[in-house]
Amino acid sequence: MKKRNWWLVGVGLLIALALTLISPLASPWPDGLERVAEDQGFLDLGEEPTHELIPDYVMPGIQNESLATILAGMVGVLLVFGVALGAGYILRRRRPVDETT
Repeated sequence: MKKRNWWLVGVGLLIALALTLISPLASPWPDGLERVAEDQGFLDLGEEPTHELIPDYVMPGIQNESLATILAGMVGVLLVFGVALGAGYILRRRRPVDETT
């Protein structure tokens, strides 16, 4: 990847991390799917997950809820970035070596 492209990736990562700073301002109301389940009366029929990495988008063990939400967002951004970077590395096309040099 060219240096310019890495610079753009870095800026994108920094923007995503910066946006996590305003994550505590997100709507406290349930998302669309949860709202429909609540309205239709089958919200209680759902099963809890067997394990949660970051339950309810709040970092466990941190008392300040806003800070816990920000840190959970940052961990999520970094995990997705790492997985995407790893997948890109694995799936990248290999250029054929020029045998004339």
